Amino acid sequence: MALRASPRLLLPAALALVGVVVLIGLGSWQIERKAWKEELIATLERRLRATPVSLPPPAQWTRISAEDFEFVRVRVQVEWPGGNDALLYTAGSALRDDAKSQGYFVFSPARALGVGTVVVNRGFVPQTTYPRASGVQDIVGVLRWPEAPSWFVVAHDTAGTIWSLRDHRAMAALKGWGEVAPFYIDQEAPVPSGGLPHPSALKVQLRNDHLQYAITWYALAAVLAVMFAIWAWRRRGEAH
Repeated sequence: MALRASPRLLLPAALALVGVVVLIGLGSWQIERKAWKEELIATLERRLRATPVSLPPPAQWTRISAEDFEFVRVRVQVEWPGGNDALLYTAGSALRDDAKSQGYFVFSPARALGVGTVVVNRGFVPQTTYPRASGVQDIVGVLRWPEAPSWFVVAHDTAGTIWSLRDHRAMAALKGWGEVAPFYIDQEAPVPSGGLPHPSALKVQLRNDHLQYAITWYALAAVLAVMFAIWAWRRRGEAH
């Protein structure tokens, strides 16, 4: 009864209660994130294992979204106009086994025969010199969507050759590629005879540490509740 009656304990008790509620809320949020991440990983793995399909026709391009079509594998015949590529700087990719050091991804415009103009990430190169694409070729790859612009990232160098932002539409506008699809294609095959640029199949390697985070938040909530109970019991004893 003395514990409830002591006004000196009311504010600490309220603060402790708020802390416990917040920590439990953070733990529950991590459980929700865990379920979301597991569903995302399962969806990406399913799409990356699926048989390649035909590229959607231009009439559907404005109606498809990254949520439903990103990482969908496609097979398409393209004609390379050659030259005027954009190079995306990378310090390594978590989705590819062939790009673990500094280098560039080669983004090239291509005419998808009977469809329209698409941009293709032809693959990784360790330097700025590489064989140019030309002629007609059947390629397999996955659909990808551009990164959102950021106030904190300079999109490209002054010449528009070296890019730090994965935005194929901005590349097309600056380099005069014309109207392009809202998505681009990450090429995975075929590998050119010279090996460069090197395309690669993407792999799902997303970390899912949300359960550990949830356990941490729940444990902190329990520790806070126990520590407050011990402190309050000692204060009550001192009052007597």
